Amino acid sequence: MARNLQRRSELADAGLRILAREGARGLTHRAIDVEASVPKGTTSNYFKSRHDVFAGLIDRIGERLAPDPVVHGPLAEQVPSPALFADYIRDIVARLIGNPDVTLALFELRLEASRRPEIGEILGDWQRSNFAADVEFNIAAGLPGGAKEVALFHYAIDGLLLDRLTYPIDPETSTDEIVDALVDGLLR
Repeated sequence: MARNLQRRSELADAGLRILAREGARGLTHRAIDVEASVPKGTTSNYFKSRHDVFAGLIDRIGERLAPDPVVHGPLAEQVPSPALFADYIRDIVARLIGNPDVTLALFELRLEASRRPEIGEILGDWQRSNFAADVEFNIAAGLPGGAKEVALFHYAIDGLLLDRLTYPIDPETSTDEIVDALVDGLLR
């Protein structure tokens, strides 16, 4: 069977929906076939093992959450400042909230990684690579803060997203207000 990149992406997207909805236990080759409305065995042709499924989902998360050059182009032209840093953070949060299945699937993968070292290795490599890229971007863009501040923002954003995508403790406060408060508090 000829491999098709679009089909692979569609299968990974189906897997992400399952992972977000049912957790790792519900994620099987057969469940992905059903979710993607493809013939039985299709997922196995693209992802030979469960390990391959997880690796494919992690790759797809990276693709789905990649920054939009249309958004980042104008931001890159601005003078570095805490306000600009807040705009970048707002973009990150918007991408993550705008893709709830992807974000919840990422949380599920992190939980599964805590139980299964082989998933932890794949996810850990991916997260370390993304973190290093975030720090490098921050420095290259002349934005305030270094690795410590970028890490603190990752921790804060994870908590914010978990709150917003599940059961918010303060649904009346806008996400933008929270981002502004985080930037103000962490960049003092």
